[in-house]
Amino acid sequence: MPTISCPAPAKLNLFLHVIGRRPDGYHLLQTLFRFIDLHDTLHFTLRNDGAVRRTSVIEGVAEEQDLCVRAARLLQSETGCARGVDIVVEKHIPMGGGLGGGSSDAATTLIALNRLWSLGLPRARLMQLGLRLGADVPVFVFGENAFAEGVGNELQTYPLPEAWYVVLFPPVQVPTAQIFAHPELTRDTVSITMRALLERQLLDGQQLHNDLQSVVCNLYPEVARYMAWLNSFSKARMTGSGACIFAEFTDRSRAEAVLTRLPQDMRGVVAQGLTRHPLHDWMPE
Repeated sequence: MPTISCPAPAKLNLFLHVIGRRPDGYHLLQTLFRFIDLHDTLHFTLRNDGAVRRTSVIEGVAEEQDLCVRAARLLQSETGCARGVDIVVEKHIPMGGGLGGGSSDAATTLIALNRLWSLGLPRARLMQLGLRLGADVPVFVFGENAFAEGVGNELQTYPLPEAWYVVLFPPVQVPTAQIFAHPELTRDTVSITMRALLERQLLDGQQLHNDLQSVVCNLYPEVARYMAWLNSFSKARMTGSGACIFAEFTDRSRAEAVLTRLPQDMRGVVAQGLTRHPLHDWMPE
C-alpha cells in the first residue's frame, strides 16, 4: 500500500493579546502566527478496509484521543470515504509547549488524507473541519503566516521578513484551560488593526506582547527562569499559553551563537522562520 510522509511544522505566536471574552466563555484574541522549520513528521499508509489506526506510541496520548486519529475519522464521516489509514507520528515538537504540535499534526492529517484518499476538498472546507478539532488547527490548513482574530480562526495573510529564532523548551506542560481561566489574566488589551501592525513594520516590544506570559511565569518558575536567561541576549517572549520561550534574530549565526551558551540543564533549538506551510500547495483553492 502507498505511504506518504509529511511535515507538521510548529508555530510561534509573535504576540498574543486577549482583547475580550464572548458570552460562551471563549476568549477573543489577536495574534500573529509564524511557522518555523521545527516539525513533527507523519507517515500515512493507505488501508482499504476503512480502519484508522495510529501505529506509533505517544506517551500520555491514547490513540482514541489523538488529534490525528480524530482528524482522519472526521474526514471519513464528512465525506463517506471508505478508505482507512495507518498513521505513524514522529514527535519532535514538545507537547504542552504552545508550539501547536497537536494542532499541526491534525492539520497535516487533513491535508495528507485529502490527497491520499483522493477527496479533492478545497482549503476552506478543510479549515472548517479543522476548527471542529481545535482553534489553532485552521491556521495550519490556511498555510500562510497570519494575523488572527476572533478565537484565533479569523485569518489574514501577513508578510514576515526572514528571521531565525532561538526556541527554548522549559520542562513543564502548561494546561491551556488553566491559564485562560486564571483570575489574574488580563482580558482587556486594546484591539489593533492589521493595517496599523503593517505600518509599524517592526514588532514593538512595548506594545505587542503575550498577555498569558506573566500568569504562566508566576505559576511555573522554570518558565520564568528560561525567560530570564534568554532575555539577557534578546527580547524573549512566550509562545501561545506556554511553556516554550523564543527570541528572534536576523541571521542564523547570531542565533546559533546564543544557543551555544545554553546551560547544560536547559533544552532548546535554533529554528528558521518559514514563509508558508510546506504543504500549502497540496490543496485546491
